Amino acid sequence: MFSKTLISNLKSAQSVAVLTGAGMSAESGVPTFRGENGLWKKFKPEELANFEAFIRNPELVWEWYRYRKHLIAQVQPNAGHYALAQMEKRHKNFAVITQNIDNLHRRAGSKTVHELHGNIDCNYCTGCKKYFSNEKILAREEGVPRCDKCGGLIRPDVVWFGELLPAEPWNSSVEASERSDVFFSIGTSSVVYPAASLPLVAKRAGAYLVEINLEATELSPAADEVILQKSGDMLPLLLKECYGSTEGNKIL
Repeated sequence: MFSKTLISNLKSAQSVAVLTGAGMSAESGVPTFRGENGLWKKFKPEELANFEAFIRNPELVWEWYRYRKHLIAQVQPNAGHYALAQMEKRHKNFAVITQNIDNLHRRAGSKTVHELHGNIDCNYCTGCKKYFSNEKILAREEGVPRCDKCGGLIRPDVVWFGELLPAEPWNSSVEASERSDVFFSIGTSSVVYPAASLPLVAKRAGAYLVEINLEATELSPAADEVILQKSGDMLPLLLKECYGSTEGNKIL
């Protein structure tokens, strides 16, 4: 199931980096960008998830994000998320780099998480940049949240269409990729840049590159090992085969 080379490299790795995409969240049942029914089928994602739309109609954008926040709050981390959190404890340097905004890695116990596209559980003022928790924001069922410090509009802390990735998570992700001995690309189509460049950055720096995905991608020919299975099935098995002990792992 797993090559001897992967097991050997993972056991001896000082540094491991993991890039995760929408496929991993889908295994937890994270809703698609738009709901299957109702009002939001009338809109394209880019019509709501951009700053111009927010300024033009903040009430509509916030109605959509309240809907999304409530849906994602009901989703739980899956076995793959918990396996990565356990794997982190076995290595000196371990980083999860994620394109997902659902906060499931942190909820599963991962400590070092670089969120390239932000976190839907967080919000900040467009004026003074003060941060606000979801709890405070969702206490209001309607209307546009405003900052209690400067009165500015509050927005979700996610990267919208046309916006650059936040510098700190991106720089940390590049560093984690460059120093990794083993690099996993999990549940990502490998077509969204610049995130899709990270596995190749790692490979050029000498990492053993592993892809876990339901289907082959543009990255597959470059990977040292390709596993076309669900990450929620494979990661717990890899954890057990590589480290033996599963103590404290709530997924097994």
